[in-house]
Amino acid sequence: MSISKSGKVYLVGAGPGDPGLVTLRAKECIENADVIVYDHLANPEMLSWAREDAEIIYAGKEPGEDQNLGQREINALLIEKAGEGKQVVRLKGGDPFVFGRGAEEAQAIAEAGIPFEVVPGITSAIAGAAYAGIPMTHRAHNSHVTFFTGHEDPAKSESAIDYAALAKLGGTQVMLMGVERLGSITSEMMKHGVRSDLPVALVRCATTGQQETLTGSLSDIAQKAVASDFKAPAVVIFGEVVALRDNLNWYEKRPLLGKRIVITRTRKQSSVLSNKLRALGAHVIELPTIRIEPPSDLREFAELVQDVHVYDWIVFTSANGVEAFFDIFFKLYDDAREIGGVRIAAIGPATAQRVKDFHLHVDLQPDEFVAEAVVREFKKQGSIENLRILLVRAEKARDTLPKELSALGAIVDEGFAYRTVPETRDTSGARRQLAEDGADLITFTSSSTVENFLALGLSWPQGMRIASIGPITSKTVRDQGLKVDVEARRHDINGLVQAIRELFTEKNAEKS
Repeated sequence: MSISKSGKVYLVGAGPGDPGLVTLRAKECIENADVIVYDHLANPEMLSWAREDAEIIYAGKEPGEDQNLGQREINALLIEKAGEGKQVVRLKGGDPFVFGRGAEEAQAIAEAGIPFEVVPGITSAIAGAAYAGIPMTHRAHNSHVTFFTGHEDPAKSESAIDYAALAKLGGTQVMLMGVERLGSITSEMMKHGVRSDLPVALVRCATTGQQETLTGSLSDIAQKAVASDFKAPAVVIFGEVVALRDNLNWYEKRPLLGKRIVITRTRKQSSVLSNKLRALGAHVIELPTIRIEPPSDLREFAELVQDVHVYDWIVFTSANGVEAFFDIFFKLYDDAREIGGVRIAAIGPATAQRVKDFHLHVDLQPDEFVAEAVVREFKKQGSIENLRILLVRAEKARDTLPKELSALGAIVDEGFAYRTVPETRDTSGARRQLAEDGADLITFTSSSTVENFLALGLSWPQGMRIASIGPITSKTVRDQGLKVDVEARRHDINGLVQAIRELFTEKNAEKS
């Protein structure tokens, strides 16, 4: 096989689970990749950063399942794709060189004469402890840390774990991949002289909204794990530092910890809402139901943008409309002053902020983020008879605004800046995740997200409630025969997050 000089493999650490803990270099590699080969422990939401034309291959292995690809097959795949001149990202949970077989892959790639780069990631061995409030080191308790893997049978005579050495070393010891063998491992440790009352912690699904921590001693932690059905993936921390968790536990006190919340916005827009919910501890399932595409008649819209200086007002109804408008505008003009003396109205703070991002002033912004409020604000301005208004909006949006502005005597042109279409791709496996694990709440931020989610025909998880961004979206939910459990008082993302927080705070209060 002839090797292309431009092909390269990037062994990229995907971190412990929280996408906020991924390095900037890792994100850059994902964004530029032609091919991404990812593992089970790599958060699939990171795949949303990939190019739409990127080839995405799952090569993971879940506990108790046969591996889709063996290690030799994975090595061959990486070499083959890079040999075709492609930029290949091998996305591995945690750090590729910490118990991740990254070194074996690097050796195979090097032997094949393929250039490669290693992008370190934050290992769960450190992140799991930190998110559980357990410091790896502390001057009063220890001066060294030992990492070892429990992914073997400790009863085997050829066991690579030197339990006598572990007992002698002391300090903080962290085990990866060995929860299912915890009883045998703790028994071996005690046999070799580790004291039975040594504090131990298990941290499951570290750094995600599903994180759980179980604490005990060397003598009883295995029994506790069985009793609570504590399953992998988890890290195990042995040492005096575990006791510091009582005062340093910070992550698991977040108000939405453990709550599974579905986001139905577009991939591009979901990050803002997702990040705010994750910051409150939620486990976010990004399941986009709509995708933003150019309008059916882009030429017609471009002609309206070209003549924008003849209008008295532009009305933007969404941030998407603002982006689409200025994308065309700056292809036609190289000077913002070409917009002329037109005044600008915007529905909602996100839309207004997007206008301000282009260094333009918003002249009219209603307190309520609905079309009717815009009409009321225009009435306060005095007569708008014969004023020319360009309404920048989505195709098939409600016709309330153009009708009512026209009824006031304005000359209204509708500029269809974009259209929303159903999202058919599911690169992150969110639909399977929803079907298998369910969810506590689903968020709808527009009528189209409601309609398109229901059009997917997915089964509705038991107990999944609905959060709506505002009255128009809520009406669509009810028209579909569903109940709105909470509606944002302020009809924007911050208002929606606040409403969700209050909903679960009230529920928790009721339980207590």
